[in-house]
Amino acid sequence: MRESPSTVGVVGHPTPSSAHILTPEALAFVADLHRTFNPTRLRLLERRTARQAEFDAGAVPDFLAETAEIRQAEWQVASTPPDLQRRWVEITGPVDRKMMINAFNCGADVFMADFEDALSPTWENIVEGQRNLIDAVRRELTLDTEKKSYRLNDEIATLLVRPRGWHLTEKHLLVDGQPVSASLFDFGLFMFHSAQECLNRGSGPYFYLPKLESHLEARLWNDVFNHAQDGLGVPRGSIRGTVLIETVLAAFEMEEILYELRDHSAGLNAGRWDYIFSLIKKFRTRRDLTLPDRAQVTMAVPFMRAYARLLVQTCHRRGAHAIGGMAAFIPNRRDADVTTVALSKVTEDKERESGDGFDGTWIAHPDLVAVARPVFEQRLGGRDHQKDVSPDAAIPGADLIALAVPGGAITEGGVRNNISVALQYLSAWLQGNGAVAIFNLMEDAATAEISRAQLWQWIHNAATLDNGGTVDLALYERLRDEEVDTLGGTSARRMADAVALLDALVTNERFADFLTLSAYERLD
Repeated sequence: MRESPSTVGVVGHPTPSSAHILTPEALAFVADLHRTFNPTRLRLLERRTARQAEFDAGAVPDFLAETAEIRQAEWQVASTPPDLQRRWVEITGPVDRKMMINAFNCGADVFMADFEDALSPTWENIVEGQRNLIDAVRRELTLDTEKKSYRLNDEIATLLVRPRGWHLTEKHLLVDGQPVSASLFDFGLFMFHSAQECLNRGSGPYFYLPKLESHLEARLWNDVFNHAQDGLGVPRGSIRGTVLIETVLAAFEMEEILYELRDHSAGLNAGRWDYIFSLIKKFRTRRDLTLPDRAQVTMAVPFMRAYARLLVQTCHRRGAHAIGGMAAFIPNRRDADVTTVALSKVTEDKERESGDGFDGTWIAHPDLVAVARPVFEQRLGGRDHQKDVSPDAAIPGADLIALAVPGGAITEGGVRNNISVALQYLSAWLQGNGAVAIFNLMEDAATAEISRAQLWQWIHNAATLDNGGTVDLALYERLRDEEVDTLGGTSARRMADAVALLDALVTNERFADFLTLSAYERLD
């Protein structure tokens, strides 16, 4: 697979670790992946656009007739590696060195190192994140500051890496004059530098796969896995991938996604925030499918319950782990009352998930290990998972898109909150921070997507407020100006850029598929 990287060009500025990470051999490996699989990636993105046009015209998704045989057949995914058997608590976070050490050491079973929603993909963040992964796999991840020295414990969480989604590119590396697929860049560098080392240490190269919209996109990942394993001389099946079911279309193809990845599958995850965003995006022109305030769309509402139960049922039928989602509430070490509420909300969420049959769950803060672990410990006892537990009744596809929220309403406070969250998050993201505590919730790109998508949908469908008013541009502009003033005006913290981005996302007649696409153009 090695080749001359003469048509591979790094256009990003040098970082402290770029010479170590971006070697000619590593770049040749990434370039080979890109040249082999980018044409398929582009065709699948075109397919997304075509399907969206169908939904804009009034279509609704359903289980695929052409894959009924797969759903009806008896088959199982590959056996689970020993270090992925127990996944009671999984902590997620960006590939920042200090955060990684704290995550590895916090007592969670799994740490998902995130190049996607929790990371602002500045070139330095990306390259240094890859260096941090290399050091982590080799147990050499350390950090010395003026106040404290950070070292990995003897016992640490199992590492999973989340590369960026199929829709993203890495503009700082050009292959044949075009930006490389960000998915293949993130995946390829980790595989090249650390796949064999993971295996040597009794683990393996494990991944979380984001934003899939069809089993064909899972098939592409499986082809990438096989090609990479062959090229590096590691056995096929060494890789394990857990797919985030965070689009409504993927929810209708869970069985097929597991089937495509069956030799490499480690399960499915209920990526709830992106899933809610997907519901808004896919049905953005449907007034009858408009969701209420974001805070009212909880895992307890009927269509989210159907989604969670179907995921557990699907995974356990096929011998795969079902991993629950992220409760956004986080403790506040300066405010005991806020912390009490947060811990109560997280406990309630994890009790619901464990009762539904999930084998583990996600948290965003180390302090929440002590909240989530006892819930699963009590439910599972000495078992690593509960794959024997499964909802018996079939879940009709119609239940996934029956988007009524009992008692739900759109309020001026909800509009204001969406504006403030989106502005604060975009401002932080443009400064290089992709995981931001806002109003005692951990916000990442997925939750910010909900905020801006709801604003677009409400305005373009002239949604009615609970007070009888209408969500229109005048209301948006008034509340935006008030929130900008509250946040200190446009002169600080790239707020002017954040306002310009949000205005474009909210007021444009065309719905932007992802806020990170336009925001990425403003990153160095």
